[in-house]
Amino acid sequence: MPINALPVLDDIDRRILTILQTDASQTNAQLAAQVHVSPPTCLRRVKTMTDSGIIQRQVAIVAPDKVGAGLSAIVEITLDVQAAERMAEFEKLADTEAAVLQCYRVSPGPDFVLIVQVADMPAYHELAHRLFTAHANVRNVKTYFATHRSKFETRIAV
Repeated sequence: MPINALPVLDDIDRRILTILQTDASQTNAQLAAQVHVSPPTCLRRVKTMTDSGIIQRQVAIVAPDKVGAGLSAIVEITLDVQAAERMAEFEKLADTEAAVLQCYRVSPGPDFVLIVQVADMPAYHELAHRLFTAHANVRNVKTYFATHRSKFETRIAV
């Protein structure tokens, strides 16, 4: 397959991905029955998609408010210097923070958008100090605090 070529997914692969994105906890036999293939065929296809990086990992989705992480924030970060090494430096710093669930380099506008989940405002303040105040290259921070989440989805249409 050429570099950057998308893998070819047939209808069975797409059904497997759709089902796994909804519930990855089922057994291979259960999954095979739902997509109407034999368990060995299903297992081989899941392994192939995992080995190729289509399936990156299987996780449990936790309710933040049930584990003491009830404050969600979307944070825009603009750096003072946007040189490649300074961007990578900030990205590495953000990646080390457990409260940072997602980190995106974006354009145009701010340099980064972070999705953050913390316990409360004092926890956010501590995070902000570590990531933004103490970091000399951060020029601007704009934070949006979620007041209600109407949708949270991890599925990708395949």
